[in-house]
Amino acid sequence: MSTQNQTVLIVEDESEIREGIRILLGGEGYTILEAADGPQALELLSSDIDLIILDVMMPGMNGYRVCEEIRKQSSAPVLFLTAKAQESDKLVGLSAGGDDYLTKPFSYVELIARVKALLRRYCVYGTKESDDVAVNKFIELGEVRIACDYNGAWVRGQEVDLTEIEYRILLLLMKNPTRTFSAQSIYEAVWNEPFTYLNSGTVMVHIRKLRVKIEKDPSEPKLVQTAWGKGYRFHRGDSLG
Repeated sequence: MSTQNQTVLIVEDESEIREGIRILLGGEGYTILEAADGPQALELLSSDIDLIILDVMMPGMNGYRVCEEIRKQSSAPVLFLTAKAQESDKLVGLSAGGDDYLTKPFSYVELIARVKALLRRYCVYGTKESDDVAVNKFIELGEVRIACDYNGAWVRGQEVDLTEIEYRILLLLMKNPTRTFSAQSIYEAVWNEPFTYLNSGTVMVHIRKLRVKIEKDPSEPKLVQTAWGKGYRFHRGDSLG
């Protein structure tokens, strides 16, 4: 995936960290914008930005609050940087609209890997092209309704309890209902990690669990269908045409 014309906004109050990230990502070919605090970041926010790297612990307006404001305008992925590593802190970040979490101190190799995975998900696997859907907050296809900005889904009028992974798989498929996604595409888009052949089984297991929750007959799925040799796709269901 080419990095040309991809723009990253770095929001970090520590100038040395901000400069290091700018030099690193600039060397990878990304266009870089910088902000030293939340208000400045929101001023710079535009549809041209493909990724936001956002420090959590900033004076005045912290990263969680900034992320909540970003989500009112953009669905570009947000990578949180923080010195905190508690699971509860990660949940707060994800609830605020973040997509991934990197704990300081971090290696540049890890940062680059996270950045590339998030941008692949956003720019290649359909999220960016579907930003207009996010404005509507919900997608409804046949018997299934799903929230775009939080883990909420309803099937035939009944709310279903999905894990975060199941929700993200379903959201990816429903945002692109005419597209077939390979196991690799799903894994890299949802898990934000490089794919290996061992991960095919992981995707298969989560697809199976998702079908148990949303299909009338999981043994004969009508909604999340398998395209043999290609991957998975979402279908409205036979009863709905």
